[in-house]
Amino acid sequence: MTQDAKPDELDQEQPQETFISHLVELRSRLMKAAVAVLGIFVVLFIYPGASVIYDVLAQPMLASLPEGTRMIATGVITPFMVPVKVTLMAAFVVALPVVLYQAWAFVAPGLYRHEKRLALPLIVSSTLLFILGMAFCYFFVFRTVFHFIATFAPQSITPAPDIEAYLSFVMTMFMAFGITFEVPVAVVLLVKTGIVELSKLRSARGYVVVGAFIIAAVVTPPDVVSQFMLAVPLVLLYEVGLICARMVTPEKKDHDADAASGLTEHH
Repeated sequence: MTQDAKPDELDQEQPQETFISHLVELRSRLMKAAVAVLGIFVVLFIYPGASVIYDVLAQPMLASLPEGTRMIATGVITPFMVPVKVTLMAAFVVALPVVLYQAWAFVAPGLYRHEKRLALPLIVSSTLLFILGMAFCYFFVFRTVFHFIATFAPQSITPAPDIEAYLSFVMTMFMAFGITFEVPVAVVLLVKTGIVELSKLRSARGYVVVGAFIIAAVVTPPDVVSQFMLAVPLVLLYEVGLICARMVTPEKKDHDADAASGLTEHH
């Protein structure tokens, strides 16, 4: 009985060992990614410095304030913690290629060859599009929205935004525009994996337009300018995603017609 039980025990131990080895590998990849982020954070914290990085982030708001006006900090440790958070965010963006490489190295052994060919371009393109969305938000959206809001400020008040509230607003907008610029990748994935047909996505254009403006109204501040500046790129990027999906995915009807004609000729 003991000898008969040994193979069963080995079969039970094998999945456990595989699971543990995956956990060890995951911990190793996470540690390497964290070391990369922390290493870049230390470098950025020392040079050019956390305060300088925050000043760069605050430049669009400062440009819209009246001359001689500055932002304020209401918390005791806020003048220290907010620049540290901004520097950590910048370090993560700079280290993003390393983080994504570690994620890719962890999942790559379990992928098929055709999945590897698809996954790596998607990771690279999604990273570039997310950073492009943040850049669009910083260089174009912030300046336009802040200037628009400043023109409606009464002459009897002096705007003095709190830096912690400003950081929360900036993070929300960065995430909103970064995710918005991921729409082409999402469309290509939906079509390439066969979850949704390209023809159905084309016919859903009207719903996408309505949904884009609803999302913009929820995410952005309650002004028309920022809502349009999020909704319009979302709709345009959806169209870009349809074009890219058409380029990387052959028409199913054409493929079926070719297969049918080949069978007919064979018979």
